[in-house]
Amino acid sequence: MCKVFSMAHLSKRSFSAPDDVMRTTNSRTDIIRLGGRTVAMITFEPGWRWSKDVKPMVGTDSCMRHHYGYAISGRLRTRMDDGTEMEWGPGDMVDTPPGHDGWVVGNEPVVFLDFGDPCNCG
Repeated sequence: MCKVFSMAHLSKRSFSAPDDVMRTTNSRTDIIRLGGRTVAMITFEPGWRWSKDVKPMVGTDSCMRHHYGYAISGRLRTRMDDGTEMEWGPGDMVDTPPGHDGWVVGNEPVVFLDFGDPCNCG
């Protein structure tokens, strides 16, 4: 059942003025908070790969963040620790559990709205 809030109000935010910005090699994450929720818009540049660009900073064998979101542009391939692979692109909803590597496919940046873990994997 949905929770009903008695003090709801109309509001909006824009990624042009994010609450936080996180950068790593070949990626940028803009984070906004709205209505008690956090949404991240992650941009992965061509050549980005989690195991190359992020793993050395976080020290885990694979990305341990849960990503649930919508692909706006570009293509990204994901390999789970069990070897399962999937490629996704514009218009796809994606649910990626912890324990994965990911990389940009092709020469177009990947833009992804992440409604899962508010911290970035890239």
